[in-house]
Amino acid sequence: MKIENRITGLLGIQFPIIQAGMVWVSGWKLASAVSNCGGLGVIGAGSMKPDLLQIHISKCKSATKKPFGVNVPLLRGDANELIDVIIKENINIVFTSAGHPGKFIDKLKKNNIIVIHVVPSVKYGIKAESVGCDAVVGEGVEAGGHNGIDEITTFSLIPQLVDALKIPVIAAGGITDGRGILAALALGAEGVQIGTRFAATVESSAHDNFKRKILEAKDDDTILLFRKIGPTRLIKNEFSEIVYNAELNGASEEELKYLLGEKKERLGIFEGDEKNGMMEAGQGAGLINEILPVSELFTKLISELELSYNTVKSVFKV
Repeated sequence: MKIENRITGLLGIQFPIIQAGMVWVSGWKLASAVSNCGGLGVIGAGSMKPDLLQIHISKCKSATKKPFGVNVPLLRGDANELIDVIIKENINIVFTSAGHPGKFIDKLKKNNIIVIHVVPSVKYGIKAESVGCDAVVGEGVEAGGHNGIDEITTFSLIPQLVDALKIPVIAAGGITDGRGILAALALGAEGVQIGTRFAATVESSAHDNFKRKILEAKDDDTILLFRKIGPTRLIKNEFSEIVYNAELNGASEEELKYLLGEKKERLGIFEGDEKNGMMEAGQGAGLINEILPVSELFTKLISELELSYNTVKSVFKV
């Protein structure tokens, strides 16, 4: 199967499949494996200091000669330093999230960097386009991790973004297989960003306990919490139950920030504490039932996409 559109052309990739830059998951091993399969691997800088990011970029360059990118959450206090590393290492694809890209767009563009911003609504998509972003990732509330306060679903968000913007739209949130990829393309997206499915791969740097919890998850085993301080979707466990009850009882922002504390994501995703850590995953986890090497997963995704496409064609007698 060959797919050519603005996203494959912009990023120089064979398939418009982008691996999300997830904290404690998306290191150089995962990013290089995805890129080597013809998608776009993305190093998640959200859990890295600048010096560690530089190491991951260097190792990724050694592991693949194909394009890869880096995700930078802009609310980080050291976002500017992370961007300096990206520029120094001549990375030309950056995914920005959790903040306004306008603050850094001039610096990135002066260094010929493609900037793609993650947005949860049409309003923020328009802002991203207006400051010069090359594309947006429209992320629905089904996605794991941090979500938009309006809680718009992927199926509703993507076609509205496509209608409102001139730049390409990449769909994210709840996409785990070829059927989801085809659905996103049918809605007008020119690519997909996949997170949780790639978290449950051999090359993911997440703890085995976290990967197992993804496999065990059913359709109702994730929950959206921390709405007062930033909606976050995670797998249900003892920690999520504590937060849920606190919110039910009217916990203040300060109380929720105390519960969140520091390093909860690391504790759950990287260290594998199933009870006390945050295990961020999307609602598509219920469709994931095996841990595969990226190469096998990629082959599976393309095969499913082709099968889904042919099924649709046969139904409509195209």
